[in-house]
Amino acid sequence: MHWGLLPYWSKDGAISGKLINARAESIFEKPSFRVPAARRHCLVPADSFYEWRTLPGKRKVPYRIKLKNEKLLFMAGIWDVWRNSDNMLYSFSIITTTPNTEVATLHNRMPVLLLEREGQQLWLDTTDPEETRAMLVPPDNDILEVYRVSERLNTPGTDGKDLHRRVDEDNAFTLF
Repeated sequence: MHWGLLPYWSKDGAISGKLINARAESIFEKPSFRVPAARRHCLVPADSFYEWRTLPGKRKVPYRIKLKNEKLLFMAGIWDVWRNSDNMLYSFSIITTTPNTEVATLHNRMPVLLLEREGQQLWLDTTDPEETRAMLVPPDNDILEVYRVSERLNTPGTDGKDLHRRVDEDNAFTLF
C-alpha cells in the first residue's frame, strides 16, 4: 500500500497534494474519503509516530511519541484502490483527531489510536457511520511517552534506529 490516499474516481491516477491524513470530523463529507470511510477501514501498525514543535524562527524540533507500555500501536486508517486498464494502486490515509494531553503540547492533531483488540476488530468490521464516528476520538491521557529526538529527522530520506534515541532537552538548545 502507498501512504497517501488516491481516490478510486481519480481520472488519471494523480491528485494534487498527498492525502496522508484524513480529519475524523469530515471523513464522511469529503469526496476523497466518503466511500473509504463507509466501508474500507484498515489498521496502520507502528511502534511510534513523530510530531514537531515549532520554535521561534520557524525551527522545527521533532518528538517521538510511543506507548508507555512499549506495545505496538495501531492507527485507524482508510484505504482505496485506483484502477486503470494497466494498473491497480492501493493507498491509505491515517485518520486524525484532536490530541490527548501529551500530544496537545506539540500539535493540534494526532492519529486515532485503536489500542484494544476489540476496538481494532470493530474498526475493521463496522460500516455504520455513527459507530465509526464514535471510535474517532483521542486516546486516554497518560498512556503515551513523548520525548525529543535528533533534528536529523528533519532531513528527508534520513533513516536509522538512532533517530529513536532520546535527546536531552536541557542540552538541546544553544544560542550559538
